[in-house]
Amino acid sequence: MNIATTCQFLLWCAVINYGILIVWFLVFTLAHDSLHQLHARMFRISTERFDAIHYAAMAFYKVGVLLLNLVPYFALRMVA
Repeated sequence: MNIATTCQFLLWCAVINYGILIVWFLVFTLAHDSLHQLHARMFRISTERFDAIHYAAMAFYKVGVLLLNLVPYFALRMVA
């Protein structure tokens, strides 16, 4: 696998991961109440706690995409 192929791979990984993040955000905002009710039945969780968990998880996911996809992509682009 050469550098150009690896760059393309990392870029597509970042695009797919950001697509997942956007879908997650849209589902979280548009179906918030039904999603909370579903999880509240299983875990007895308050709305504030539910929002905090999702916000933290989205932030963690975004940082993971940045560190594992975009930083290596830009490093390889600088080297190539």
